[in-house]
Amino acid sequence: MIPMVASVPYLILDPEQGMNRLARRLLYIALGIATTLVIGTVGFTVIEGWPPFDAFYMTLTTMTTVGYREIHELSHAGRIFNSFLIIFGVTTIFIAIGAMTQTIIELEFGEALGKRRVKHMIDKLENHFIVCGFGRVGRGAAAELQHSGMPFVVVDRDPDRVTRATNAGMLAVEADSTRDETLHSVGVARARGLIAALATDADNLFVVLSAKALNPKLYVAARAAEEGAEEKMRRAGADAVFAPYSITGHRLAQALLRPHVMQFLDFTSNKIDMNVAIEQVRVAEESEFVSKTIQEMQIRRDLGVIVLAVRKGDGGMLFNPPADTAISGGDYLIVMGRHENLHRLEGLLAAKR
Repeated sequence: MIPMVASVPYLILDPEQGMNRLARRLLYIALGIATTLVIGTVGFTVIEGWPPFDAFYMTLTTMTTVGYREIHELSHAGRIFNSFLIIFGVTTIFIAIGAMTQTIIELEFGEALGKRRVKHMIDKLENHFIVCGFGRVGRGAAAELQHSGMPFVVVDRDPDRVTRATNAGMLAVEADSTRDETLHSVGVARARGLIAALATDADNLFVVLSAKALNPKLYVAARAAEEGAEEKMRRAGADAVFAPYSITGHRLAQALLRPHVMQFLDFTSNKIDMNVAIEQVRVAEESEFVSKTIQEMQIRRDLGVIVLAVRKGDGGMLFNPPADTAISGGDYLIVMGRHENLHRLEGLLAAKR
């Protein structure tokens, strides 16, 4: 399916914002208190002629409402000045106490409230994807899902990686994805697919086994680092297994042997031209194009879309299908074209007769 827009409002929770807010408030509080002390010290020194320390001490006891006694007898002008100092100083102290209390409460309860918001958003997810691990491979997978506008959630044990994901506008939770309760909490029973991109093959194998046991219909793609792990993950239930090192080596060699082929693949898959893509489009059982041939559909003439392959309902793949190939309900057309034309084709194939 070709996503039109992102279906999940991603949550951005930056813990550094709380610390920055605390630092700013502390600075404002310190400036307010220092300003009051300076004004009081200078005022008593000028008006009453007191020594600077006596003036400072008098100001400090006044603004903190301690009020032992007057250091020296105050004149009429000194008492007027002290009256304003009491109002201004006490107000400054109360505001400082209130701001500090509010900041502490926000820091204490902000994380809990953030987790509740994340859980509420995850509970709303349907037909979404789960990315287990936010390392180099997981980040690439999550970025592609985000670009495609698909709903997904990232799971990682590392708080720094979770912060990095949320800062990138992704829905993320800090948890151990190898535990069944974690997979339950991110909606594995409602999910459409799962990406196992953890650091070790053992953890990825465990995730594949757990996810398939909780949701047998889940499409699982896994990362394999060791050569022998690929077959084990397929036996465990992984629908697709990728070995990053093997794939990278293969592409490096192909870049030397068949550079024009690699350039074409990069053109279609790496977004060199953002308006051209290869997509899979499903033919609905009630579509008016069922039983029609590719020639009769005229999608190349009308939409400028090229049919590269047809994946039949029985799982068979027909590459470069001839013009007289009949289309059945449940088939997937592997097509290439501009995004707007691919969206139009998707709507046509999904429409009822």
